[in-house]
Amino acid sequence: MDLEERIRLISRPPTEEIIEPDELKSLLESSSRPLAYNGFEPSGQAHLGTGLVAAMKVNDLTAAGCRFLVFLADWHAWVNGKLGSNLERIRSCGQYLIEVWKSLGVDTHNTQFVFGTDVYNNEYWKTVLKVAGEMNLTQARKSLTISGRRDSENLPLRNFIYTPMQVADIFHMHVDICQLGIDQRKANILAREIGPKLDMWKPLCVHHHLLMGLQGPKRMGFEEDEALDMQVSGKMGKSVEGSAIYVHDTPAEIRTKILAAYCPEKDPENPILDMVHYLLMRDEQTPFLLRTRKNDEIYFEDYFELDRGYTEGRIHPLDLKISVAESLAKVLEPCRRHFETDREARKLLALVKSTETTR
Repeated sequence: MDLEERIRLISRPPTEEIIEPDELKSLLESSSRPLAYNGFEPSGQAHLGTGLVAAMKVNDLTAAGCRFLVFLADWHAWVNGKLGSNLERIRSCGQYLIEVWKSLGVDTHNTQFVFGTDVYNNEYWKTVLKVAGEMNLTQARKSLTISGRRDSENLPLRNFIYTPMQVADIFHMHVDICQLGIDQRKANILAREIGPKLDMWKPLCVHHHLLMGLQGPKRMGFEEDEALDMQVSGKMGKSVEGSAIYVHDTPAEIRTKILAAYCPEKDPENPILDMVHYLLMRDEQTPFLLRTRKNDEIYFEDYFELDRGYTEGRIHPLDLKISVAESLAKVLEPCRRHFETDREARKLLALVKSTETTR
């Protein structure tokens, strides 16, 4: 595979930002098998972002010749108070997430699933303290948004070690490419700043778009940049009631959620078009079929043609919603079937559902 194709795959939507493109080119020229990673707090059911977007980007990078490490950040979840800070529940949730990604077709030959508990040792905690020594309290407060917190919250002291842990993860596991959601940008930028100070490297950052929650756009002040704050504040998440489509939802559940979702007529800033753009038509290779209530079938090869048709009022929100629900149900069918038919997967899902999801 030539260099241009490898870069195209890594840059493929929903990738939104690469820091820095020239460094990516140099890395791929010098290494045929760089290590990329993404990290997840095991803390509840997997929605489209946690499950489908993550699986897509893992496969993009492994297709580009990368090794991929999917990091189950169980100690981070404990620090963040998830699942009552019960490590046994957190690890069970991590096993459930592995079942999710496998059912969505993650390239398991080139992907390794790792729990923090299994790799942390004295050297890791030494690195955490070194990283913390290069940060001040202001940076620690500002970086709280990577764990879904605000600096104004009255938090336990342990929350302030979250970012040094995340930065230390990168160096402890020898990561070349940080491939995470753009809400994790602050931690990755800190890693690039701190790495050389500790005689280590500057990891590359490949940040992907955050799917909009079904409740629609909002701004809550997580980020100073308005566009980034809209994305982080309004992202799909399990902690916001009615915000998420889960990857194992039934077609009926998907349809019900989408029909209730925010989608004003002629307003393209809505979660339904967001799903079409970043999931169903993410690189213009898959056409989108719009079925209208008049039984017309319209094929869109170009997402921006669909966006323009909606903005101009030529596409009704209800037609768009029904068509997206149908397409999304087909994409998620392998995952849904896996959790219906595999006994162990079904057991893990039941356990996750029965466990209170704490913020």
